[in-house]
Amino acid sequence: MGYDFAGTVEAVGNKVTRVRIGDDVLGGVSIKESGAFADVVVAREDDVVKKPAGLSFEAAAAIPIVGITAYQALFNKGNLRRGASVFVHASLGGVGRSAVQLASAHGATVAGSCRPGSASEARALGIDPIVDFDFDPATLQQKFDIVLDASGTLPVKTARKILARKGRIITVKPSPANMARSALPGPFRVVIGQPSTADLEAIAQAAGDGHLRPPIAQVVPLSEAIPALTSLEQHGTAKRGKLIIVPG
Repeated sequence: MGYDFAGTVEAVGNKVTRVRIGDDVLGGVSIKESGAFADVVVAREDDVVKKPAGLSFEAAAAIPIVGITAYQALFNKGNLRRGASVFVHASLGGVGRSAVQLASAHGATVAGSCRPGSASEARALGIDPIVDFDFDPATLQQKFDIVLDASGTLPVKTARKILARKGRIITVKPSPANMARSALPGPFRVVIGQPSTADLEAIAQAAGDGHLRPPIAQVVPLSEAIPALTSLEQHGTAKRGKLIIVPG
């Protein structure tokens, strides 16, 4: 189990050139293989990058999947430009929050939706305006260059109503209907976070510069991973941030 990780390199293959024994790194293992919930993780060289010196291992382990998905949504699918306007639906989730921070750091203005009781938290991230999940698009006085549905729950009709001319609608939900829409000419795109050394380096740098900080809800030792994961499944701890499991 587990995909994201951070740690210190203990051994390398004969053809590895980008990292050395003793380097502090962050990265991910493939979705098919998983295995990051362990004392020792085996990863491909292309799937790890050096951890910024000022970033804790716990913070580093929280960013790979959500960071890459948000980055690829904004820059690869959305062609984000400085000064662009971005709307993030579910702006306080893992991907949503990462997208807000990355877009803001790139000079975009960011609006978004969140639960009614979380508006102050969204405001602290610089989101403006802030609306509820079931908002009426008529209440928004502007159109957006990028509409990112970070939870896969924004109605397409609503997204179209708040989209600027030549804008992009991007969703994280690869449903058959969404995949079909993305194959047709038009603004609709689906993002599925893909391994990319360059993108991983970009989000690592953003985190090192203080521009990307996913919240951490809980840090537990590996010996307590099963109870923590059970609680996560039953009580939704992830809504408050990432669960970080520490070896030892």
